[in-house]
Amino acid sequence: MKYMLTSAGITNKSIEDALVKSLGKPVSECSALCIPTAMYGHPWVGPGIKTWEFISGNSENPMVNFGWKSVGILELTALPSIPRERWLPLIEKTDVFLVSGGDALYLAHWMRESGLAQLLPELEAVYVGMSAGSMALAPRIGEDFMGWMPPSGKDEGISLIGFSIFPHLENESLPENTLDHAAKWASKIQGPSYAIDDQTAIKVTDGKVEVISEGLWKSFSTG
Repeated sequence: MKYMLTSAGITNKSIEDALVKSLGKPVSECSALCIPTAMYGHPWVGPGIKTWEFISGNSENPMVNFGWKSVGILELTALPSIPRERWLPLIEKTDVFLVSGGDALYLAHWMRESGLAQLLPELEAVYVGMSAGSMALAPRIGEDFMGWMPPSGKDEGISLIGFSIFPHLENESLPENTLDHAAKWASKIQGPSYAIDDQTAIKVTDGKVEVISEGLWKSFSTG
């Protein structure tokens, strides 16, 4: 699995070019599955119209409406009630997973419950995360981003990457997401972390981390 972890989707040419390189073939030849699960856990984005906008490709965040050969839906909350043999072949042949924003801990919980968290490292595909879709892969998301409360009561992601992510850095619609706030968040994480704006992505291939940006970002190392 290769990871393209964004704050707001495929928002510029640099991120697009890096994604196409990771795919290894044209977008028009790639099958995609969109995962809207994180949206249901966040009061600002779901359920309702924003979830439909993401799934249908009508969202302001470019991910689903990108010219894929095909796009399907993988709803993680449904998977535990469906025989594994019905959905496993689908994800095994998928080229790219498009994972929405929303609540990172809600997404991490259902990644574990559905079994996807255990399968992702074994798949030959590209995982494209947006906001919570990126944050959920980290060891921790930080107390500042805790909304939906998991059974553990902890801020743990699924630890498929070795760093945490602070998204939407210096976003005008989120005045609290300042660089100073990010630095304070990072000081509590006790591990490597990145703050990224909506024009930035973090590419992870075979454990190698590369920042792709036409905007603002900063790395932190605490612990």
